[in-house]
Amino acid sequence: MFGLTALDLARIQFGFTISFHIVFPAITIGLAAYLAVLEGCWLRTQRPLYRDLYHFWSKIFAVNFGMGVVSGLVMAYQFGTNWSFFSEFAGSITGPLLTYEVLTAFFLEAGFLGVMLFGWNRVGPGLHFFATVMVALGTLISATWILASNSWMQTPAGFEIINGRVVPTDWFKVIFNPSFPYRLVHMSVAAFLATALFVGASAAWHLLRGRDNPAIRKMLSMAMWMLLIVAPIQAVIGDLHGLNTLKHQPAKIAALEGHWENKGNEALPLLLFGWPDMAREETRFAVEVPHLGSLILTHSWDGQIQGLKEFPPQDRPNSTILFWSFRVMVGLGLLMILLGLWSLLLRRRDRMYRVRPFLHMALWMGPAGLIAILAGWYTTEIGRQPWVVYGLQRTADAVSPHGVPELATTLAIFVVAYFFVFGVGIAYMMRLVRKGPAMEEPKPHGGPGREHTPARPLSAVDDNEVLAPTTIARTRS
Repeated sequence: MFGLTALDLARIQFGFTISFHIVFPAITIGLAAYLAVLEGCWLRTQRPLYRDLYHFWSKIFAVNFGMGVVSGLVMAYQFGTNWSFFSEFAGSITGPLLTYEVLTAFFLEAGFLGVMLFGWNRVGPGLHFFATVMVALGTLISATWILASNSWMQTPAGFEIINGRVVPTDWFKVIFNPSFPYRLVHMSVAAFLATALFVGASAAWHLLRGRDNPAIRKMLSMAMWMLLIVAPIQAVIGDLHGLNTLKHQPAKIAALEGHWENKGNEALPLLLFGWPDMAREETRFAVEVPHLGSLILTHSWDGQIQGLKEFPPQDRPNSTILFWSFRVMVGLGLLMILLGLWSLLLRRRDRMYRVRPFLHMALWMGPAGLIAILAGWYTTEIGRQPWVVYGLQRTADAVSPHGVPELATTLAIFVVAYFFVFGVGIAYMMRLVRKGPAMEEPKPHGGPGREHTPARPLSAVDDNEVLAPTTIARTRS
């Protein structure tokens, strides 16, 4: 099929399914935390707009959560169907880690999700808030176990190889492997940023169409505060993550920088643009900034890193893809920082909700967080190649012995099914976003635990409603 091998198709199939899946957990993590903040603000201030925003975003959260669960099931099966030799080699570590995710995070989320979505008028406010916090905590615990498994594949630790299989010897080292803390924080913050951009784009869309109310303004305000504070922090986390990667996966850093070889003792330039050519072993059409590469990568004015030519050709990741996926991620991150700073400037002048160019930028930046997550994920996973477990098992040795026709057929089925099922789900979710939050009018409360239920028969009638004389006479008779 188009000159692709069975290995290529297996990788494309897994990459396609995980690209769909990773979007939903990212929004789930961010929205769950956002809902916890909204309900906490509601309990503290009793301002109706926080309650209205909670009800609005909880519906979107429910749809997104469901699509995340469905898309995640497929990936688990692929470990056995398409990557059986990997499961045989490293299943004693990856299997328990994924099981812990189900036993802790998924059960925690599932246990409190019903209370969170349907218990607003059925349980006390404290218990409901506790359920929302538990769901938010569950999403972070889920990310912890998943990233522990993936990070171990990137920087394996705490194991021995016995009879050709990995055997864990120290679970603490397995979980808290060298890259795990950086990946966990980097991914969690990315989820918060992606959600903030999603919420901010929704608010900008309504403001551009003339729908201006306190709830819409609060959405935009909270999103921009998150962007202003967290986007620069993410840049610092990314720098620390890069230093860790340089230590444990130097070939990946050389590939994403398009760096082939050092020239004597010259400092390393930063390549802003270019086209890494794997066959010619050079980066063509390079646009360089002298010394900046050394400053960023080594935190010194004239530091050097290993070039790709120092690694055997069969051990080099694809620099052409990594070079551009990394720059997409970084470029979008810089735009996030710019948008946050622009919002601060307009906020100080009390113009943030009226300046249309700013609102248009906020709207078009809506998917930027998710695109940056995908670009970062491609950088991480493609940069690990040709290893599936770095330094231990090659990807070519991990794939199941399927033929090209079988993998091509299943890939085609996945593409059609995913675009149909998740396309419908995403369309429905965006339809909810377009409706916007409903501003509920305050209604009289009945007895304790019976919200909106009249305590007296006539208390159900609005104060401004006047009964007709004939009705009064008929009532008296």
